[in-house]
Amino acid sequence: MPPDPGVTAADLEAGLQAALRGAPGDPAGLFGPTSPIWRVNGEAVIFLGAARALLLQLAHPWVAEGIVRHSRALADPVGRFHRTFGLVYPMLFGTVGQAFGAARRLHRRHAVVTGTLPQAAGRWPAGSPYRADDRAAMAWVQATLADTALRVYELALPPLDAAERERYWQDTRRLAGLFGLSGDDLPVDWAGFQAAFARTLDLTGTPGGELAVTDAARTVARALFHDVKPWLRQPAWALDLTASLLPPVLRDGFGLTWDAASEGRVARLTGRLARLYSRLPRAVRQVGPWQEAQARLAGRAPSWAVRANNRIWLGRDLL
Repeated sequence: MPPDPGVTAADLEAGLQAALRGAPGDPAGLFGPTSPIWRVNGEAVIFLGAARALLLQLAHPWVAEGIVRHSRALADPVGRFHRTFGLVYPMLFGTVGQAFGAARRLHRRHAVVTGTLPQAAGRWPAGSPYRADDRAAMAWVQATLADTALRVYELALPPLDAAERERYWQDTRRLAGLFGLSGDDLPVDWAGFQAAFARTLDLTGTPGGELAVTDAARTVARALFHDVKPWLRQPAWALDLTASLLPPVLRDGFGLTWDAASEGRVARLTGRLARLYSRLPRAVRQVGPWQEAQARLAGRAPSWAVRANNRIWLGRDLL
């Protein structure tokens, strides 16, 4: 069977139009201030899950190989952070034009990332062709972001109720349109998503599984978490938290320590988050792009503080 041709330009445009249906439109963009995806992804605390999401993504052999062979992430981790959030945040909090522009830039970037796997991994034999715009691989990236954001959000803030979780998942499905995915590429509801996500993790490392920690995955993880300047290294408590959020097979595959001492440190950390995080002022809690969107809705220019906040998340002043 020939390899899947991946998401085409026509697929992307169809996805953009699907994302626009039912959207509030400008100045609120595709989701708006009452949406669960704004509520969850506007919180800075979810960045504590970034390493977990990345390791889950790297466990897909195509993603790991694509980063090793085609990305500047290993030489420029801060730049990768800014390039990633510089695309994702405009999709979430930007105007319709900003969201669509980011989606088209990402599509062009993905379209040139192709190659073959040098070693067998999971259900993929050596020599299997990969491409960054493959639907299944992109759906997996979407899944890791959605699951991680909500898990970490609920470590610090009251959990979403069942109806809010469902709306959050429907927001995620709309966001998937900006990656050129269709409604058929993701489960139709939250329960179906959680079941599919669990099945994927359960099969990790098996001959029929989608996920396996390859040499490429370990190379990226080591480069981003250990072989960086001291001020960029993950502190021990952050690595503990990441380990707590991964299944044992992935913890072991990436060489993360998890023992009674780690478990105790995570329990203390999450206890403090639950007690203290909600008391922080919004200027500290909310990411700059969320604050910029709120200023846009109020008809005012972003303040210098919002611009400075954006520099942390985007590497630039504005969405």
